[in-house]
Amino acid sequence: MSPLLPDRASLTASALCAAVLLLASLAGHGECQATAPPGVGCSTYKNCDGCVPHAKCLWCFATNNCTDYPVTWLLPPASLCPLSQARWGVCWLNFEALIIALAVVAGTILISIMFCCCCCCCKTRRSGRPDRDEERFVRRREEIRQRAEERKVERQTRHDEIRRKYGLMGDSDHPYSKFENE
Repeated sequence: MSPLLPDRASLTASALCAAVLLLASLAGHGECQATAPPGVGCSTYKNCDGCVPHAKCLWCFATNNCTDYPVTWLLPPASLCPLSQARWGVCWLNFEALIIALAVVAGTILISIMFCCCCCCCKTRRSGRPDRDEERFVRRREEIRQRAEERKVERQTRHDEIRRKYGLMGDSDHPYSKFENE
């Protein structure tokens, strides 16, 4: 990575700071934004501080005038005012920075929601039913246990036959029959 290019962490941190500053500035007015009185047009305001508190007005630093915000478009057209020179809501934040900050915040929220949904879906799928590997492992372990049990029974019967053949098998009626034969 080039030392001139910032890394992802610093870009994310700066975008987050811009979003926080934007929200703080919009919430920091302490009063809701007023619309222009019905009889007063936006062109009567002669400075940015008087123009931007009104939601219907847009200040353009390129022409130093206050115009009606074009509600038919989301962004003001370049013929009205370049985005880098247009101010709406606050004087210190231009439309370009506002668009970037809002896009970063919206993208972060969408990615967070998608990540949470994926985690929840994967967690419920795993905990709800075992996967194929687990089923195969349990089935194989059960088969091994059954074969071991069968071998144990076969071994026990062979040992019992050998004990009967050599008279080592005790009579169940007489536990002391072995001692009587001596």
